[in-house]
Amino acid sequence: MKSIKKIAAVTVLSLISFTSFAQSITATATTLEGAEAKVAALAAQSGSSYTITGARVDNRAYVAARLVK
Repeated sequence: MKSIKKIAAVTVLSLISFTSFAQSITATATTLEGAEAKVAALAAQSGSSYTITGARVDNRAYVAARLVK
């Protein structure tokens, strides 16, 4: 019984720590450079780095990124 409680506690704590370190964000602008600049500004404001996970250009530019502390 103790081992099940320990496994459950470790699982919950690992999920909490993972969600506190990674966050997905999106930004839109008229150009890809402008959208990436918005992502970079949000990352700098939160004190984290970012990785672009997707981009699309229609009438506007859309960038999705993941912030990592």
